[in-house]
Amino acid sequence: MSDLFSLDGRVALVVGAADGGLGAYAARALHEAGATVALADLAARESDLATTARACGPTATTHEVDVTDAASVTALVEGVVAAHGRVDVLVACAGAMLRRGIEDTDPAEWQHIIDVNLTGTWLLDRAVLAPMRAQGYGRIINFSTVYAERVGPIPESAYYAAKAGIANVTRAVASEAGRDGVTANCLAPAVFYPTRMTAPLADDPERLEWFRARTMLGRLGDPATDLTGPLLLLASDAGAYLTGQILYVDGGWSAW
Repeated sequence: MSDLFSLDGRVALVVGAADGGLGAYAARALHEAGATVALADLAARESDLATTARACGPTATTHEVDVTDAASVTALVEGVVAAHGRVDVLVACAGAMLRRGIEDTDPAEWQHIIDVNLTGTWLLDRAVLAPMRAQGYGRIINFSTVYAERVGPIPESAYYAAKAGIANVTRAVASEAGRDGVTANCLAPAVFYPTRMTAPLADDPERLEWFRARTMLGRLGDPATDLTGPLLLLASDAGAYLTGQILYVDGGWSAW
């Protein structure tokens, strides 16, 4: 049974892997399952990316990318294939959030959130399809959130729109690439705490408690443990017959 979840011999590209985010936890989990990991993030996060790399063994490589730039994304994937010979797993979790009401959101701010979250995911998926199709194998894992089909109590319309779009991009990729041996699925976590993105909630204990109470399990997600199983399911042969799915890792939030 353990062989089904093994990633021995696989190469996993994790985008948004700087230390402190869910991507860093995902990278460590993939490494511990046997994968060679390629880690990517913005140039400004080089130091935090190096921290993740140190936890992922001597074969880990680090790469600079701007997911809003198609040329940068193409160069990233070409660099990973050049360094490791292949790319078997993509984990696309680069993201940005804007906690601001609709009337207070400038159109340029809206566009930035869409570009990072939605367009960036689409560009990454698009870039890995050619090498994955050529080798007849691939696992694409996009990160959305529990807000893929709902909204929460915080005003952040651009973020909600982008994350909902990621869900349907995932389904679209699955429909186009399935017959070539490539699966595409989406992890949709609720509030995982603490991470770089959720750290500001420390200043709002009432809202943090609301999030905790909102789950059926009565607790927030632990980024060090609660993503590992679902991630490895989608990245490994254990999930070979799963594609086009949105997997909510949310303590029951979406079932209420």
